[in-house]
Amino acid sequence: MTQQIREAVQGESLRSSVGVAECAPRSGTQGVTPCMTLKLALVIPTLCEAENIARVLGMVRAALDPLEISYEIIVVDDDSCDGTGDVVSRIAGEDERVRLIVRKGERGLSGAVLDGWRATDAQVLGVMDADLQHPPELLPELYAAVTEGRDLAIGSRYTPGGELGGWNPVRKLLSAAAVWATWPLQRRKLRAKDPMSGFFLVRRSAVDRIDFQRAGFKLLLEILVRGRLASVEEVPFVFGSRFRGASKANFKVAWDYGKLLARLYAGKYGLRRRQAVSA
Repeated sequence: MTQQIREAVQGESLRSSVGVAECAPRSGTQGVTPCMTLKLALVIPTLCEAENIARVLGMVRAALDPLEISYEIIVVDDDSCDGTGDVVSRIAGEDERVRLIVRKGERGLSGAVLDGWRATDAQVLGVMDADLQHPPELLPELYAAVTEGRDLAIGSRYTPGGELGGWNPVRKLLSAAAVWATWPLQRRKLRAKDPMSGFFLVRRSAVDRIDFQRAGFKLLLEILVRGRLASVEEVPFVFGSRFRGASKANFKVAWDYGKLLARLYAGKYGLRRRQAVSA
């Protein structure tokens, strides 16, 4: 029987408190030393990704299977009208490690990721896009970073060895400006060069019971600012071209990012508290 889940998920913070098990590393694939007691749950948010999702799921399983770890892939679909859910349902019927959550009446990548994380008991939580701009073959290295003690492992376009791919100069400039705006927010010894990445793994203990913003696309930035982190590692990758379909970036994404920045700056520098006192 498949573990497929079809439900409309109401927004709230992560609830389950799952400790991180420690174990001795063993020899893995391509120099990776996975820890078999650390279950991984990888969330893939989708909206009209029927042309991509089967290929992505195949590549993710091909990357993770050699590690011989416990894992599940949770596709959180925002009620796509192109049959994305049907494709995932078919694959889930063949592989119980693939699960499907269908959200009704809600949009937003961060909210989708949080809902997926709430639906698992895994100790390591992750996210990647469904359009193959994030290379699944990087997953073993990200997982190894966590099992070796990191709280957060980021697929990074800005760390040495990473690249933005075929972006035009204007888009690169806007991205650099968005990253620069996060610099004062990040903790000095934990600053990430690519706080805007949508490709990362994090220990559940670092994010459990924190009420993250559900709107927008930049969950990683809020984790870097508010998460219980002691260590961060960035693993370089080259940002790929979308395999098929259209980008979801639009004005609302930029607006949500602006609101997130304002909220994080207000929280960091006590603006809300001072306003409340003055009132």
